[in-house]
Amino acid sequence: MKEGIHPNYQSVVFLDTSTGHKWLTRTTMTSKETVKWEDGNTYPVIKVDISQYSHPYFTGKMKLIDAAGRVEKFQKKYKWATGTTPAGEAADAAPPAEGVEPTKKKTR
Repeated sequence: MKEGIHPNYQSVVFLDTSTGHKWLTRTTMTSKETVKWEDGNTYPVIKVDISQYSHPYFTGKMKLIDAAGRVEKFQKKYKWATGTTPAGEAADAAPPAEGVEPTKKKTR
């Protein structure tokens, strides 16, 4: 291998900040912070927000997200048609914008 072009591959401790779980592994990442590990050696610490110990997919603790109000909030914010006519019947298409006349179908 060429000298001086490869990053330093070293042992580091990753810390999941949401759960406090730590694990020792090897990486090319560096950090100025250090921690004393169980084996008595001092290693750089890399802090992560989400890991396999806190991500809902891996933990099985799925969070339900309220998606029902998102569409209504969007429609209200942009004054979008709700998809129904005043009589309560479903509309086929959104009404044309103000000041724009509907186009007529061409006949042959």
